Amino acid sequence: MNQPLFVLAVLAANVVVSEWLVRHTPLRHLGSALLVIVLTAITANTGVIPPYSDDTPLYGGIFDYLAPLGIFWLLLQVRLGSLAQVGAPMLVLFLVGALGTVAGVVAGMLAVGGADAFGPLSFAVAGMFTGTYVGGSVNFNAVAFEYGVVKDGALYAGAAVVDSAMTTIWMVVNVAVPRLLGRLWKGARRGTTVGGARGPLTGEAEDTETVHPMDLGMVLALGAGVVWGSGEIAALVLERTGRDIPEMLILTTLALVLAQVPVVARLRGTRMVGMFAIMMFLAVIGALCDVEALRGMGALGVDLSIFVCIVVAVHGLVVYGASLALRIDPNVASVASQTNIGGGTTALALARSLGRADLVLPAILLGSVGTALGTYLGFLVAEWLQ
Repeated sequence: MNQPLFVLAVLAANVVVSEWLVRHTPLRHLGSALLVIVLTAITANTGVIPPYSDDTPLYGGIFDYLAPLGIFWLLLQVRLGSLAQVGAPMLVLFLVGALGTVAGVVAGMLAVGGADAFGPLSFAVAGMFTGTYVGGSVNFNAVAFEYGVVKDGALYAGAAVVDSAMTTIWMVVNVAVPRLLGRLWKGARRGTTVGGARGPLTGEAEDTETVHPMDLGMVLALGAGVVWGSGEIAALVLERTGRDIPEMLILTTLALVLAQVPVVARLRGTRMVGMFAIMMFLAVIGALCDVEALRGMGALGVDLSIFVCIVVAVHGLVVYGASLALRIDPNVASVASQTNIGGGTTALALARSLGRADLVLPAILLGSVGTALGTYLGFLVAEWLQ
């Protein structure tokens, strides 16, 4: 059933169930972010709601509108001092993760046979996954269009399906690793949540607010106005100067400026509505994992899946290995890795789910860096392999 109101009801119910499980069962150790992804993946793959596709416009609406709104509202909680505390370690791990992605792409191509598996466009596939796992899907499509992969419908569609599924799976991994293996990072710096030192975080206390309809109206009006205004400013700058400035960079800048204004900082409801928006976004991430589509791709799907698993496995080993060697909090490593693999929006959601509001701003800023860096590395790897 892809009727928008029904899908919306199921997504919202998954958020409710996830939060209830975190508050009242031993599953609190997994966190609500992980649970909502898993619950939605189950409901999407059992036919309760459809997996992510263009036939379900609600999913696109959540990505295009609700996710930016959630980012804006949560950024209103940010104080700029947090960037100085965790910025350098996270930047180091982000760059290390980018190198790990490149190494993983090369290893993956060697493992599956490159052209034997993907044909004459194998070099482009390598560039696509380098780009997307350094900075996000914008880079994936930039490389695909440049080398004509979009004209090979089976290869492009298969790569997109596997990429979407892995984004979901890696989000789960990055939520789980600090919770399950954090005790290995004894004496880690830059964080106080290693090994569950602060206990499992349900988010109930920090995300619960008393909100009046006037507060909610002001929060919604401010959020919608700034998200709309960011798009208008980006379009105006492009028209006047020819420079294509990412809307997310403009949105982040406006949010950070407003967050330092006392009257805006005192607004009630920004944390609560921001977290709900991000939880709905995470639910859609779960819907990206389409098991049936993976099964229907045959040998190409198997090769793509093996290739991508090797890419992210090498990336993960490099990032978490560097985190362990440098004694950097594994929560920082998780958010840095997620910024590479899933982009700034999913990294922001991960930071909040780990109880690390101080990592929200670095995640967004590095997401913008990744968009630029991923494009360059994607084309560099493609040209090198070609």
